[in-house]
Amino acid sequence: MGFLEGIVIIVSSYVCVLLLLGLIKTIYKQWWTPTRIQKLMASRGIRGPSYKLIHGNTKEISRMNKEARSRSLSLSHDTFSYVEPHIHSWTNIYGKNYLQWHGSQAQLVIQEPDLCKEIMNNKDGTYQKKQYQDFVKKLLGDGLVTVVEPEKWAKLRKIATHAFHGESLKSMIPDMIATSETMLERWRSHEGKEIEVFEEFRLFTSEAIAKTAFGSSYAEGELIFDMLMKLAFLLFKNALTVKVPGISNISKSSDEIESERLEKGIRDSIIEIVRKREKKAMRGEEDSFGSDFLGLLLKAHHVANQKERISVNDLVDDCKTFYFAGQETSNSLLAWTVFLLALHIDWQEEARKEVLQLFGKQNPNADGISKLKTMNMIINESLRLYPPAFVIPRRTEREIRLGKLIVPANVELVVSILALHYEPQFWGPDVKLFKPERFSEGVAKATNNNLGAFMPFGLGPRTCVGMNFATTEAKIALSMILQRYSFTLSPGYVHSPYQFITVRPQHGVQVMLQPL
Repeated sequence: MGFLEGIVIIVSSYVCVLLLLGLIKTIYKQWWTPTRIQKLMASRGIRGPSYKLIHGNTKEISRMNKEARSRSLSLSHDTFSYVEPHIHSWTNIYGKNYLQWHGSQAQLVIQEPDLCKEIMNNKDGTYQKKQYQDFVKKLLGDGLVTVVEPEKWAKLRKIATHAFHGESLKSMIPDMIATSETMLERWRSHEGKEIEVFEEFRLFTSEAIAKTAFGSSYAEGELIFDMLMKLAFLLFKNALTVKVPGISNISKSSDEIESERLEKGIRDSIIEIVRKREKKAMRGEEDSFGSDFLGLLLKAHHVANQKERISVNDLVDDCKTFYFAGQETSNSLLAWTVFLLALHIDWQEEARKEVLQLFGKQNPNADGISKLKTMNMIINESLRLYPPAFVIPRRTEREIRLGKLIVPANVELVVSILALHYEPQFWGPDVKLFKPERFSEGVAKATNNNLGAFMPFGLGPRTCVGMNFATTEAKIALSMILQRYSFTLSPGYVHSPYQFITVRPQHGVQVMLQPL
């Protein structure tokens, strides 16, 4: 009996020590570290909303977002205060650079263009990509957008650059035109009626990325697109959820279980498309693996040089990234540009005049697309007012000097694209107005040489590799629409931009379609 009692005492002591260590670790992470960082940053002139135990400022941010989404916005372009009400509000209180908290994680919000440029250019590798977990990891994996490791990023970037630039991009134009024709054929049944274009552009951009990058079709990839959007919704739903230490880790939520099922389903579907392409190559039906994005990924997967080779996981994650990003960002760009042209008929007429001068009633061509100056101005102003991506996160691994500011290690840096795009100091007092003419002499002139004030596709070496793809796709679709239709906003349209994964129209974009 004495021996057993001794064992019980030893085990109980061991458990108590573990519990005590766990408690100390929790206190250190949840109270000591945030309190220390908050005081340290305050001593350096950086303040912000007070840290709240466990949740940080997520509950306040969630409340502000819900309030914004519950009311419609008049037909003005005050997107910043509507999509990011917390940053807009706290900037007015604490200044352009301030500290906020996602749980116990410190986030330094940056809105000065020079500092943003320094972060995005990242010349000495000081500012690293944020290490994503949970739902983001399931949605994009370690694809080009999220990968942290520099060597892997360089390999994936090289493949994507080859696939979406220069002659490769020109070779995609016929498929973009064919996809536009398919969409416009559907529109014939809506002539003289209302049409919801956000959903139309979702189908169009899905088909375009499936054809041009993966040599397939929307129908073949429909299940992938569907599962990616369901996973994106779960990400959006849980974006401000903070796990309670010691409780949330005990069991998985229903959303986490569903996200794992979707992640597996997406992987299985992509692997099936990959295997089909490999079989065609082995039967000699393809020139090697093909020259599109999927073909280039497969070549990199099978290359003899191990240093240049990418793994199956890399291949799948990059496919997920481009299936999702290639559809989501272009969809947002097209929907908001059509909204703006439906609202500002004078600019719609200017754009149509340019399209008819360059192409007449013929389909667009590569030479003419590069000469669409008015269209380019309109797209830039649309991207300024309604940028698909609204923040860019980075992180510090060690204490660094950012401008004149000393930032501690393990702080996330949040570059607010919307804040920069709506700063009167750079754009003038008419910052909330749709004025494409501000880009008539280029971006530098439009921003008074504050190039960091306009970054709809990012800035520096990690600028979105799909930028030229997205803008070319948009110019083709818009040109072909303007050749055939005039359009005005439907009386039923409710203006409500909100932050999903991109800046989306919460209730779609309804326009009245009139054939020319």
